Amino acid sequence: MQPYSGVLAVLGVALLVIGALHAVARLTAVAPDPVPSLPFLSGHHPAEHALSRFHVRWYPVTLVFLAFDVEMLFMYPWAVVVAEVGAGAVVEMFVFLGVLLAGVAWAWREGALRWV
Repeated sequence: MQPYSGVLAVLGVALLVIGALHAVARLTAVAPDPVPSLPFLSGHHPAEHALSRFHVRWYPVTLVFLAFDVEMLFMYPWAVVVAEVGAGAVVEMFVFLGVLLAGVAWAWREGALRWV
């Protein structure tokens, strides 16, 4: 138990500090939970529900965009090291792009890219 005494001491001090900060926040709070009672949109009441603001046709377009966004996330580091790794990296990237192209073809077939 001796090797863990330092870790337990730091954990105890951290828990005490967190508890003290929570107690100070509770004692000095103006209202227990003012956020739900505050008006939205600079004092105006919302005219519609937050989940009904966007048409449902935007969600498949968003998912296709995220697929291409993740593609770029993987392509930037790949472009940095492709010269060092060689032809294997090029083959792996074309396999990755092929999988993404299959996803886009499936989304196109399902009508995710059709607007009306």
